[in-house]
Amino acid sequence: MMKSKEMDRGRLEAIIGKYKDKSGALIPLLQEVQEAFGYVPPESIESIAEAMNLFPSQVQGVITFYAGFSLEPKGKYVVRVCRGTACHVKGGRSILRLMKRELGLNEGETSPDYRFSFETVACLGTCFLAPAMMVNKTYFGRLSPPKVATILGQYRKEREEGCKA
Repeated sequence: MMKSKEMDRGRLEAIIGKYKDKSGALIPLLQEVQEAFGYVPPESIESIAEAMNLFPSQVQGVITFYAGFSLEPKGKYVVRVCRGTACHVKGGRSILRLMKRELGLNEGETSPDYRFSFETVACLGTCFLAPAMMVNKTYFGRLSPPKVATILGQYRKEREEGCKA
């Protein structure tokens, strides 16, 4: 079972304060909370609901409806592998297997150090780059096993260099 990250209450209240009582601002508020914390902490739902004059169940419903929101901490690098038809036809299944092996994670899991989260998506909308994946907001396409190893190596290397500083 993954341990939850600690939530900075002051930071949360500052974000909520910018949107308090603004009609139609729930999604931008949740996006900013997610950007700040890497997820929407479940313990923030009541405060958000109160500030937006909503029931907590309404806030929870929006969070769980949109795939872009998460109630669990994500890694610094969210790796998304496309499962779309074009990617599948061009070898996406082998890329998916390789990714699981390289990261040591199954779909939907986050590494214990919160470095990587691994997800699959129905389509990245980059069929011309098939097979494709994303790391955070960066797309990578025409993947091959050596290319995947190089890409993940760059993100791992950044960590090692960061530890030396």
